[in-house]
Amino acid sequence: MITDSSVEKFLDELASGSPTPGGGSAAAIMGAMGAALVSMVCNVTIGKKGYEAVEAEMKTVRDESERVRRRLTAMVAEDIAAFDSILAAYKLPKATDEEKTRRAAAIQAGLRRATETPLDCARVCAEVIALSRRASEHGYRNVISDGGVGVLAGFTALRSAALNVYINAPALKDQAFAQAATAELEKLVDSCAAESEAVYNLVRSKLG
Repeated sequence: MITDSSVEKFLDELASGSPTPGGGSAAAIMGAMGAALVSMVCNVTIGKKGYEAVEAEMKTVRDESERVRRRLTAMVAEDIAAFDSILAAYKLPKATDEEKTRRAAAIQAGLRRATETPLDCARVCAEVIALSRRASEHGYRNVISDGGVGVLAGFTALRSAALNVYINAPALKDQAFAQAATAELEKLVDSCAAESEAVYNLVRSKLG
C-alpha cells in the first residue's frame, strides 16, 4: 500500500511520469498531516500542568482528529484507484456499438468516482479545520503554532481536493450530480476560507 512507503518514496512517485499518485493523493496527505498536527497539540496538552480543565476536551479532539487522519490516509489509495478506473475505461475496446456503449458507461462511472472521492476528501478536510480551532483555542501555548499549521494544511488540502472535483465534474453526463457536487464544494471552500483565516489569526494573536 502506498501509504506504507517512506516519505521519500512517495515524493519520488509523485514526481514521476505516472499520473498516479497525483494531486488528489497529495491533497489527502496534506489533510492527514493537518489532522496529525491537531493530534499532536492535544497529546502535548494532555497531562500538562495548568491545563487540567481542558484535558477532557483535548482527549475528545484527539480521538476525532485521529479518526479523521485515518480516513484521509485511506483516501490516498482511494484517489489512485478512482483515477486508475478512468484510465482502464478508456482502454476498453470500442470496435462495436455494444463495446462503445460499455466503454462510455465505464468512463462515466470512473469520472463519477473521481468526482466523489475528492469531494469526500474536501468534506473531511473541513473537519480538520474545525478540530484545529478547538485544539488552538485550548492547547498548550508552546505548541499552538502547530495548530495554526494544522489549519493551513487542512484548508490547502480542501482547496487542492476541490481542483480535482472541478476537473472531472464538467465531463459528467449526469449534470444534476455534477452541479450539486460543485455547489456543495463552493460552499465548503467559502466557509472554510473564513474559518481557516480566523483560526490562523487566533493562533497568531497567541504568539505575541
